[in-house]
Amino acid sequence: MDIKLLVADDEDVIRNGISKYVKLHTDRFDKILLAENGQEAIEQILKYQPDIILLDVQMPLKTGLDVMKEIKLAGLSPIIIILSGYDEFKYAQQALRLGARDYLLKPVRSSDILNMLVEFADELEGPMDSKENNKETGVNPIVGQAKVYIEENYYLNLTLQQVADKVSISAGYLSTLFNQELGCGFVDYLNEVRVNHACTYLKQNYFKTYEIAYKIGFNDEKYFSKVFKKVKGMSPSEYKKGLYTD
Repeated sequence: MDIKLLVADDEDVIRNGISKYVKLHTDRFDKILLAENGQEAIEQILKYQPDIILLDVQMPLKTGLDVMKEIKLAGLSPIIIILSGYDEFKYAQQALRLGARDYLLKPVRSSDILNMLVEFADELEGPMDSKENNKETGVNPIVGQAKVYIEENYYLNLTLQQVADKVSISAGYLSTLFNQELGCGFVDYLNEVRVNHACTYLKQNYFKTYEIAYKIGFNDEKYFSKVFKKVKGMSPSEYKKGLYTD
């Protein structure tokens, strides 16, 4: 089954950002359609009949709720996820009454949107099983989702349990998957991500070492330097010196 997704939102940054993020992290959707207003959304829906629709409530010409009413009149029943900046129960109530499967409030993380879209794609087509879910050959879909979450939140005081909760599995199972799929533990992977971001800051030659340490999630400059040397084989100062030495 070819799964088609429509992203309807009048904000270019949100609409195009979601489309690019989904394309980057999953192959589940054979076609991703875009609409910048309610009327264009209706035209795309009638023409292409997308299977899943990510729909903003407040759009020019016709609202998301208007779009849902016309979809219903046309006899179509795609999976609809409402994306709204309105934290009012009446909007959610109307959307759910018209058949929306979920109601997300802006701002929402791209990874959360992706996870929901993939869940609904699984519902339509079944899990991908051995297929890759995020364009990294051989990477388990759950590990892929965990990696995305880590990449977006590496600067926080992340724990294995927090990430496991995010991908809806136990901490022990996630730890096992990391070792099996990536050949390293959760902490080692997190530290590698942090160190790679530290390198970016070091190349900018603007922040001091202790400032970089705090920016990427370390509370102790000495421990940061120790981890950096373990990952890169040299201290932050040696790395920085090498960048600016002829």
